[in-house]
Amino acid sequence: MLKTRIAPTPSGYLHLGNVYSFVLTWLFAKQQNGRILLRIDDLDKARVRNKYIDDVFRTLDWLGMDYDEGPSGTDDFLKNHSQHKRLDLYEKLLERLESEQHLFYCTCSRAQIKATSEDGQYPGSCIQKNIDATQTNTAWRLLHNKDFTVTFKDTLRGSVNRNLWQQMRYPVLKRKDGLPAYQIASIADDTHFNINTIVRGEDLLDSTAVQIHLAKLLRLNSFAENTFLHHTLIKDDQTQKLSKSQAAPAVKAWKEKKNGKTLLLRKIAVLLNVEPDSIVHIKDLLQQFTLPKLDAP
Repeated sequence: MLKTRIAPTPSGYLHLGNVYSFVLTWLFAKQQNGRILLRIDDLDKARVRNKYIDDVFRTLDWLGMDYDEGPSGTDDFLKNHSQHKRLDLYEKLLERLESEQHLFYCTCSRAQIKATSEDGQYPGSCIQKNIDATQTNTAWRLLHNKDFTVTFKDTLRGSVNRNLWQQMRYPVLKRKDGLPAYQIASIADDTHFNINTIVRGEDLLDSTAVQIHLAKLLRLNSFAENTFLHHTLIKDDQTQKLSKSQAAPAVKAWKEKKNGKTLLLRKIAVLLNVEPDSIVHIKDLLQQFTLPKLDAP
């Protein structure tokens, strides 16, 4: 059975790009009688706020998007479902990578990387420095060969090739603050919850490549066999992707409009190449959407 997840990061109020990805995930799962997990990624305590967690639940409820597994609300999430409850799971994977010498340790600051990099990517300055893992202010990075390419199949894009050296060189797996980074937490959670279908924006193609490579190193073979669907991103008037960090307009503004939900769903219908005029509820989208309507990039 298909099992996927909706995985927001509560570092800001949800915007149209977030909701578009959630709706596409929901439709893809519902049309195949699959199951949906709500997984909220809250490792970054510095940016996470309870009001943003509340916004996730309120938005999903407002849109009529149900899910089969996960927290029922903010209190339940914080008590039982936070990623901080699964730190041991992430640490075990990091320890395995460390014991098999797939990591190195880095003390470079962002300013140092910018000053020494020719292409904006981390140049590997600390690989030969023999920095101890216990040294303070140290990030753990994935060691890989130059010109290393990961190939995987995408539902919309066919065969995808991503060169880690060019696109995500030596990614951080454990941050300087001691917390596991996104790449390791995401693969650990997807494996832990038996996810087999991952719907993401195209901005995460490189992350998918890194995670598939990690899965092979960690012998988590089921992850590499997942179904992946990377959709195109919604852009603003300056053709930049919508982003919380760039203050993209929040969906909560739609909630304050008359018929705001219908207007938002019709906006999403257009993005999904569905005739919008008959869309009032999300179930109307479910009746009309098919994957072939979604243009391949």
